[in-house]
Amino acid sequence: MTPLVRSTSARLAVSVALAFLVGFALLGGGVYLAVSALIAGDARQVVSADGAGLAELYHHGGADALAAELRARIAHPNDADAVYALFDPGGATIVGAPARLPPRHDKSRAGAGERWLEFQMPSADGGGRVVAWMQQLPDGSVLMAGLKMRSADRFLAVMQRTALAALLVAALLGSLVGFSTARWVSRRLSGLDHAAGRVAAGELGLRASTDGSDDAFDRVSLRFNTMLDRIEDLLEGVRHATDHIAHDLRTPLTRLRNRLELLRDRDHGGGEASASDLDAAIAETDQLLQSFSALLRLARIEAQAPCNDQPSVDLGAVARDALELYVPIGAERDIAMRDAIAATPMRVRGDADQLFQLVINLLDNAVKFSGAGSEVVLALSADAGADEIRLEIADRGPGIAPADRIRVQDRFVRLEAHRGTPGTGLGLSLVRAIVLHHRGSIELADNAPGLRVGVRLPGA
Repeated sequence: MTPLVRSTSARLAVSVALAFLVGFALLGGGVYLAVSALIAGDARQVVSADGAGLAELYHHGGADALAAELRARIAHPNDADAVYALFDPGGATIVGAPARLPPRHDKSRAGAGERWLEFQMPSADGGGRVVAWMQQLPDGSVLMAGLKMRSADRFLAVMQRTALAALLVAALLGSLVGFSTARWVSRRLSGLDHAAGRVAAGELGLRASTDGSDDAFDRVSLRFNTMLDRIEDLLEGVRHATDHIAHDLRTPLTRLRNRLELLRDRDHGGGEASASDLDAAIAETDQLLQSFSALLRLARIEAQAPCNDQPSVDLGAVARDALELYVPIGAERDIAMRDAIAATPMRVRGDADQLFQLVINLLDNAVKFSGAGSEVVLALSADAGADEIRLEIADRGPGIAPADRIRVQDRFVRLEAHRGTPGTGLGLSLVRAIVLHHRGSIELADNAPGLRVGVRLPGA
C-alpha cells in the first residue's frame, strides 16, 4: 500500500469527494425519474382523453365517421405531435401511421379491450418515441391515439447533459471540500503532534493548545494535557522521593555505620559489644527496612488505576477492626479511643487491605502525637445527599499549622517539632495515595486543639 493510500487525510478527502458524488447522483437520479414519470403521466392523460373522445365518436357515428375524423385531424393537425391510426383486424393500417399495428411491448391494460403502448415511430413517418392508447372496436378494428414525446425527450436530454455537467462540478467541488477538510484535520492534529514530539524530547512542561470549542480535537488536547499533568506529577514525586531518600535515609544509615564501627572497634580492642548497642543497630536497620517497605507499597498503590469495579467493602467493619487493634496501645499511653461509627453498614468499592492500612496510619499518627489523658475519636457517617462515606479521626495533639497541611502529605516530610518522634514520614503520603486510588478526597483541619483528618469516599 502506497503512503498516499495509507494516509488518513487522503482517505478522508476521497471519502468526502465520493460522498458528494454519491449524494448528487442519488439526488439527480431521483429528480430525473420523478420528472420523467410526471411527463409520462401528463402525456397519458392527454392521450387518454383524446382517445376516449374518438371512441365515443365511433359509438355514435360508426367506423366511417371515425375514419373521416381521423383523416381530418391528420390533414389539419391541431398538435404536430399527435398520432392517430385505425387498423383493420389483420393489423394493416386503414388510416394514419404507422403502416402496421405495433407489437405489444406493453402488456398493461387500462380497461376492457384497452392497453398502452410505447414504441418507436418509423423514420418514414417522422420517427420519435410515441406513447399510444389502443382500443379494440366492436368490428375488430383497433383505434390508436398517441403522442410523440419529442419535446419531452429533448427536455430530458437537456436534463441529462446538465446533470452530467453538474456531476463534474460536484466531483471538483467534492475533491476541493475533501482536500480542505483533510488539510483542516491535519492542521488541527499537527499542534498535538508537535507538542507530543517536544514533550518526548524532554519539555515536560509543554502543553497542547486548545481553542475552547469543546469539539473532538479540543477534548483530545485536554485529555492529552491531563495525561501530561499526571505524568509530570508522578515524575515530580519520583524526584522528591529521590531527594528525600538521599536526605532522610542518609542520617539513619550514618548512625548505623557509626554503631557498626563502634562494635568492630570494641571487638578488636578486646571489649564486648553491649546489648544496647546491638539493639540500637537492629532498630536502625528495622527503621530502614520499614521505610523501604513503605516506599514500595506507596509506589505500587500509585501505579494502580482508580478502582471502579472492585468488590464492595463495609468500611464500618474495617474501621472497627482497626480501632480495636489500637485500643490497647492507647490504653498504655492513657489515651481514650472513642468510637463514633454509625450502626448501619457503609459500603465503598475498593481494596479492604488498603482501606485497613488507611485507617491504621491515621490512628497511628493520632495516638503518636496525642498527649496522656487525651482522646482520639474515630467517626464514620454516610452523606446520603452526596452519596459519600465520610471517615474522620480527631485527636487532641499539637495539630498542624494551615500552611503545612498540604506539605505534610508529601513523601518523607516531617515537621521540625516531630523530628524526634519515631516514624518514616510516609504515613500521610500512603494515606493520600490510597484515598486517590479509591477516587476520594482528604482534608486536614483544626480540631481546636489538635488535628482532624477527614476522608471522603464514594459510596457503593
